[in-house]
Amino acid sequence: MNALDVAAAVCLLLGALLALSAGLGMVRFRATLDLMHVATKPQVLSVLLVLLAMWLREPTWAMAGPLVIVAVAQIITVSVAAYVVARADHRRSDTGSGSS
Repeated sequence: MNALDVAAAVCLLLGALLALSAGLGMVRFRATLDLMHVATKPQVLSVLLVLLAMWLREPTWAMAGPLVIVAVAQIITVSVAAYVVARADHRRSDTGSGSS
């Protein structure tokens, strides 16, 4: 077992712990903004750590390309999804007040 294997294992474990904390936060929190935060911040970092662990296990350019594409897609889609949820919640809360 070399240093890259140890670094990959650490990244994988940290990513798993962050994913677990995101899941526990989704169960615990009830407010929309709290849910948005817990569903995006630790989840993105956990995915990035798992991707880094995958690259550390096989550090080649052939492996890096698809992993970078996945990482960029994850970052973009999570931020867009959080924006859409916030907008829907804002519109829902405005509907009851009579404003247009």
